[in-house]
Amino acid sequence: MRPSFGKPSTRPVRAVAAASAAAGASGEPGASTDGPTGGGGGRPRWLLPAVIGAVVVVVAAVVVGILMSRNTDGDAPPPVASTVLLPSPTPTIQPAARTATTAFATALPTTVLQYALTSSAPDDEWLAAGAVEAYTETFGDGADGEALVRAGQWETPEEASAVAAGLVAALPTTAAEPSPSASAGTGDQSLPMTGEVVAGGTPAGSFTVVDAGDGTGVAVWTNGSSVFRVVAPVEDIADFYAAFPL
Repeated sequence: MRPSFGKPSTRPVRAVAAASAAAGASGEPGASTDGPTGGGGGRPRWLLPAVIGAVVVVVAAVVVGILMSRNTDGDAPPPVASTVLLPSPTPTIQPAARTATTAFATALPTTVLQYALTSSAPDDEWLAAGAVEAYTETFGDGADGEALVRAGQWETPEEASAVAAGLVAALPTTAAEPSPSASAGTGDQSLPMTGEVVAGGTPAGSFTVVDAGDGTGVAVWTNGSSVFRVVAPVEDIADFYAAFPL
């Protein structure tokens, strides 16, 4: 048989409820079921700092997202400056053969930019002036362009400088102030100009380039004991001088 305990009593229940109520009134731990604050119906103490922290995290995420969006692949890259180098012009005609075979004559070019050698002969005037050897040469571009080159070699650089000084004094105009060396190219400089001739990083002479005023330009320079004088179209004279290998 199942034991009989009689009619259930409600007294212990009332006692527990009363004890719970008493504990809640006294503020003892565990008296309230509303959370760690201990106040019935109040906001827990940890809630406000947690909300502030969440807001800070969200704001930081938004800022990082904006900064990263500025560097996305979809953005057009900033323009980069570039220099376009055009190829140097070359002759359209074959150069003539130079008959002289000395070391100085062999070192003289047969082409300079678009110009090619068309004739070469001894320069009697310079030979009479004391040159060891000298040549008068004509270069053409296959059309109307023509350059007249006089090239000579003297015994010493001092003699060559004295000859060049006389040639410069006879020019229609000269540069009042020295310009930078034209060893790297002078086509973008205005005339007249003058400066040092540099060979192997060492000064080896001087140059002067002027506008003759008749559609031609004149260049006179020395390189050691050598002297050169060129007459060419004014738009080509500076480039012709810069491209001349001696």
